[in-house]
Amino acid sequence: MSDVDMVHIAVVGSGVGGLSAAIALQRRGFDVDVYDQARTLSEIGAGVSLGGNGMRVLDALGIGKEVRDVSAHLRRIQFHHWRTGEIFYEHPMGDWYEQRFGGPFLGIHRADFHRLLLSAYEGSPLLGRRCVTVSESPDGVDLAFADGSTAHADIVVGADGLRSVVRGPDEPVFSAMSCYRGLTPVDRVPGGDTFGLTFFLGPNRHLVAYPVRGGEFINFVAYVPDPEWTLESWSARSEPAEAVAAFDGWTDTVTEMLAHAGEVGRWALYDREPLRKWSTDRVTLLGDAAHPMLPHAGQGTNQALEDAAALAHCLNGSDGDALRRYEQIRKARTRQIQLGARANAACFQLPDGPPAEARNARLQSLPETVAWIHEYDIHAELNRAG
Repeated sequence: MSDVDMVHIAVVGSGVGGLSAAIALQRRGFDVDVYDQARTLSEIGAGVSLGGNGMRVLDALGIGKEVRDVSAHLRRIQFHHWRTGEIFYEHPMGDWYEQRFGGPFLGIHRADFHRLLLSAYEGSPLLGRRCVTVSESPDGVDLAFADGSTAHADIVVGADGLRSVVRGPDEPVFSAMSCYRGLTPVDRVPGGDTFGLTFFLGPNRHLVAYPVRGGEFINFVAYVPDPEWTLESWSARSEPAEAVAAFDGWTDTVTEMLAHAGEVGRWALYDREPLRKWSTDRVTLLGDAAHPMLPHAGQGTNQALEDAAALAHCLNGSDGDALRRYEQIRKARTRQIQLGARANAACFQLPDGPPAEARNARLQSLPETVAWIHEYDIHAELNRAG
């Protein structure tokens, strides 16, 4: 892979992971095309949290400053009782977090983030290209799209999400949980101007909220058990009143936040069992296509960014085993985070009483419990790996 200018790479999927990988590969001199099934790249009204581990990648790509400029810096983490709103655990973030973990903790609107990545990518994604087959041979990889078009590449990167065609036909695992997501103007959320990374924990439900766009809006994700709602789609819509009803009896901060959202999306939560193998000689996976995670660790985006950095580094080497080296560097860490995210949901939704009190006591050690995730430096890891 040393003659990078001779290697053509096709990235399937133009989300955060796919575009980040494409940018990282272009920075190394590769010829990269990005394909996406969407006919237009519409704005998704949702937020993304970025930790120090993900920001290291964005800084290395040269877009860290731009990301900071359009984000909200999360100055604290707070856990509230579901009914009273009382804070039962709080810890500073802001400067403390940056000094401890080497980068800021940010809340960013997904559309703002996506625009920055599109600006950094040299070219434009090829839209309306829903991949239907991937055929590998010693001479390369052929892609076929639903519109009848085809493409040929030396290497294919599947960044096409949970239901990845590149990954293949194994079944997603339904969590029997769905979430409501939306954005509420900060002045319609009681106490919203003080929010950092904010949790409300209660029996069988929990809500996570944080500011985006410099504090103009509060992004919320409200989780409810629901084995009947199985639709997993960014475009699925609900009504604020439905979300409010699902959190009846909760503190006014929660119900007002839900009631005054501009619009509310709703989708079912799925992941997949960890893969034993991500890569062949010419095809590999990245982000949710490789290790789809439930959102309860807040690491899906950050892990896709780490993947992008690792993939570009490994492909820049001179041997023919680059994709398997990439997989080996990434697999154990993403598996641990993926399985940990599954466990967090139950922990966040305990009933009042001894189980919740024991959890609240464990939160006192939260910064050190999650340090291995946030302090991780993918570039230092890659340098150690050679």
